[in-house]
Amino acid sequence: MCGICGIIKFDGTKPDQQIIGSMMQSIKHRGPNDQGSLLEDNMALGFVRLSIIDLSSLGHQPMYSADKRYAIIFNGEVYNYIELRKELEQKGYKFISGTDTEVLLNSYIEWGEDCLHRFNGMWAFAIYDHQNKELFCARDRFGVKPFYYTRHKNNFAFASEIPAILTAIGEKPHADTESVFDYMVYNRTDQSDKTFFKEIKKLPHGHTLKIQLQTGDIKIRRWYDLRTALDNSKPFESTEAFKETFNSAVGLRLRSDVPVGVCLSGGLDSSSIVSTLLKEFGTGDLNTFSAVYQKGQKGDETEFINEYRSSIKNMHFIYPTAESFYKDLPEFICTHAEPFPTTSIYAHYKVMEMAKQHVVVTLDGQGADEELAGYHYFFGFYYKELFKQFRWVKLLTEIKDYWSNYHSSYAFKSFAYFLMPSGIKTALRVNEKGYLSNNFSNLKFESVVATELYNSPNLQAALFNHFEYKLEHLLKWQDLNSMRFSIEARVPFLDYRLVQGLLTNDSGKLISKGITKRFLREAMTGVLPEKIRMRMDKVGFETPQDEWFRMPMFREYIKDILYSDSFRKRDIIDAEKAKKLYQQHLDGKKDISKEIWKWINLELWYRRYID
Repeated sequence: MCGICGIIKFDGTKPDQQIIGSMMQSIKHRGPNDQGSLLEDNMALGFVRLSIIDLSSLGHQPMYSADKRYAIIFNGEVYNYIELRKELEQKGYKFISGTDTEVLLNSYIEWGEDCLHRFNGMWAFAIYDHQNKELFCARDRFGVKPFYYTRHKNNFAFASEIPAILTAIGEKPHADTESVFDYMVYNRTDQSDKTFFKEIKKLPHGHTLKIQLQTGDIKIRRWYDLRTALDNSKPFESTEAFKETFNSAVGLRLRSDVPVGVCLSGGLDSSSIVSTLLKEFGTGDLNTFSAVYQKGQKGDETEFINEYRSSIKNMHFIYPTAESFYKDLPEFICTHAEPFPTTSIYAHYKVMEMAKQHVVVTLDGQGADEELAGYHYFFGFYYKELFKQFRWVKLLTEIKDYWSNYHSSYAFKSFAYFLMPSGIKTALRVNEKGYLSNNFSNLKFESVVATELYNSPNLQAALFNHFEYKLEHLLKWQDLNSMRFSIEARVPFLDYRLVQGLLTNDSGKLISKGITKRFLREAMTGVLPEKIRMRMDKVGFETPQDEWFRMPMFREYIKDILYSDSFRKRDIIDAEKAKKLYQQHLDGKKDISKEIWKWINLELWYRRYID
């Protein structure tokens, strides 16, 4: 929806319009329609608006309460704002706009911090209390909308994106070595409040932050605890109950005064959204956006997307290429401001670039894999659960069914890996990254991915840990890709009612007979094209990066990086080993494109932000 930022100074000086203006300018792409700021005492707040609900000037922010005591800057959407507004009107509240922002502000005035439990949506916002000289900030349940902050020297600053905070800091930051280690060894990012910048943190999902302007005291509190929520939730009693809630989640996310489209990958998740829109909401004029490649090329989903050719009028396609990626790479790196483990998100980036020409809001399938056990390594956790329950026959049957469906031993290997102690897992991870320098390999960081996620005792615990430690990096790149092109991405599968209803289900309803997402597949019977409903493979937005990195333009580009002094002197990657491995990739002996991408991505990030 928008971009927010702010700075509080505790050095006896006041922030001026120039500094908050520079912060706002760095996130202007998040809100090209309007902007506003508030300067008071030692604080400045900034806001850039992407108009979606009530496009008039009445939606301008900062927005003030009727008595002028409170001011809010808000990024996100409260989808059930219509119902909340009616409830507040019955309590005597008057509204001058049709925005959800005004509903949010009055909800806070009426119910205090407890208002957060009433919201169905995604958000990161800050409310200033003029009377108490206090700033209250909050983030949604699962971290769909970002909130970064720093307490650097005598300043506190926050923003929707890291570059705005770097602007406020005004000096070169430092790399966070632990984040770099997790990235290189575990292929993971965003599993804690750390970022790749030592000076910058993120407010964890489901948390609030309150800061006193006079004393600088900061209090961070968890307002939403998924484990507690699951303890107080009931599983879906039937696929019909799930389907009813899913339809409601999709319907709520259609609330908009601007055009809405869907990212269609051809997979089960995005196709479920599209088919539901067609069947339940009659949106035959729907716009869909897809990334496709040459037939047979990795990542191409054309045959599944074409299942909708006869029912959707406005299907749009983008064709990411090595040439476009090479051209976009500098801007793409800056868009994300932190390293990321795969080029697959470039396909989504190009989809957003195309969607910008047609819509302002998109619906996306993020979250379905996490709540429905969509990743194949979830089989390993399910096997572990059956193993610990001594259900040997069921375990062997599931292993056999998986082999029959996929002709792969991946699930069994995952099962064996998850049974290992944490120390052995870490050692294996480090050893398999044979290109790391000796000094870097000897660092002693224990990732929460190893200690929490990989040690999950059963499937339900693994799903929970995914929401706690692994989902957020997907939501981050979705937000950055979409907002780079001034598009709001909405995620129906992350409606909290769906999450809580699915994560309390028995494992056998999610994985059974060697098939993932059983619950969704059954619910979509008669809704989805059968070819999609029962497809076994999982692709999503992918790129043929293995081919791309063998092409002449990238060959020279990558070699320039691997042979550079800066790459060698970082002492993270053994440059000589990396050169040999890349040559093996060029010769077609092995596909190490994922590792190659991490090498060049990390080096380009260091050069852009740290050096």
